[in-house]
Amino acid sequence: MSDAIERLAAHLVETSFERMSPDAITAAKTFILDTFGVAIAGTTGPHVPELISTAKGWGSDATASVWGSRERLPAPHAAMVNAYQAHNSEFDAIHEAAVIHPLASILASVLAVAERDGGITGRDLLTAAVLGVDVSCSIGMASTETLKFFRPATAGSFGAVAALARVREFDVEKTIDALGIQLGQIGGTMQVHEEGSPLLGMQLGFCTRSAVMSSDMAVAGISGARRILEGDYGYFALFEGGSDIESGFAGLCEDWRICDVSHKPFPSGRATHGVIDGILTLRERHAIDASEVAAVRAFVPPLVHQLTGRPMIADPGVNYARLCIPYVGAVALQRGAVGIADFQSARLRDQGTAALASRIMVEIQDVGDPNALVPQRIEIEMTDGTIHAVDMAEVIGSPAKPLSRERHLEKFRENWKSGAIALVGDRGEQLIELVDRLEDVEDCCEIAKLLVP
Repeated sequence: MSDAIERLAAHLVETSFERMSPDAITAAKTFILDTFGVAIAGTTGPHVPELISTAKGWGSDATASVWGSRERLPAPHAAMVNAYQAHNSEFDAIHEAAVIHPLASILASVLAVAERDGGITGRDLLTAAVLGVDVSCSIGMASTETLKFFRPATAGSFGAVAALARVREFDVEKTIDALGIQLGQIGGTMQVHEEGSPLLGMQLGFCTRSAVMSSDMAVAGISGARRILEGDYGYFALFEGGSDIESGFAGLCEDWRICDVSHKPFPSGRATHGVIDGILTLRERHAIDASEVAAVRAFVPPLVHQLTGRPMIADPGVNYARLCIPYVGAVALQRGAVGIADFQSARLRDQGTAALASRIMVEIQDVGDPNALVPQRIEIEMTDGTIHAVDMAEVIGSPAKPLSRERHLEKFRENWKSGAIALVGDRGEQLIELVDRLEDVEDCCEIAKLLVP
């Protein structure tokens, strides 16, 4: 009996670099560089030192770099740490329709294997990134239910396995084996999202580690499940609850999913960005002083409310605050921006911010799509009774409202300077230049060398 995974495996194996559109290649370069910058900033994330120290006890085959660090680990564990660093600040790019952060796991796994095994070129990496995003995001787009498991870890890791299959030149059967093995390893609960736990980002790291292992096991000749997506106990039945394969796979081989990935201009959950964007728009348009705001009401789709409609609490943890519309909305009103420093302990405990956040209310408006992040409506009521409102059909950073290259590079450079260990500034500029000509780079290890002190 056939399974939809066969279509994805054939697409992965048979699609050449030359077939990809110039826009897809440009988008891939943009989000590859963005992910590296975010991962460097993520070296300051919760429990990074503890995670590295623990992973060092799991093996001595130190074949791959931990980005932004002098440490080296076995490839699967380096991939785990690097993927976690790329996601722990909620600053990495997202495919909104799929609700997946696809690049973190793809880049962490491919670079770890590139360092360990060699023989992977920049063109290989570009091709694998575009096709890996096609795989994971087509799966995510095919879901018809709201998130129960953490999809960036579960479906997202299929993209990492796919990217590894591509750079390791698997045929269709071996690709399916690797993906089938991965089905037996994936996991990730939304409970830690609800609680604002650092384990949320670690789950993406765990599944990325498993992606390297699944690929290695397929190389060794180990077989995997076959009805990976549509089986009675396959991905959709167990992890999603409902699917529409034809809808999710529509346009495959013609429309490149990488072109629909969104930049994240703020280091908070993407579901908060519409409200932040709307508040900043109104703040500038009407010269709003935060001290004169009586209330803010955000009318958002159900998924946005589920992910980030949580109330403000006393002394929130950093992960809770990144996923809290009232907190980031209050910061946007006060400062006219939301940045990395806004999630430091002193800022999180600021009583003025907490008081303003308590006046921000998040309400559900049904839009008929369980995975939609827009449209949204933001209303700001002033103490004199005036109400300012804006309707957000698109969110800044989306393909319909993209960041300029100047702002993209500004974000990268700021992240590059924000790591736990200072990296040579010139290396950041070298990385920009290298990614711009990535299709001509002979060895991906050149990238890894620039990502460490």
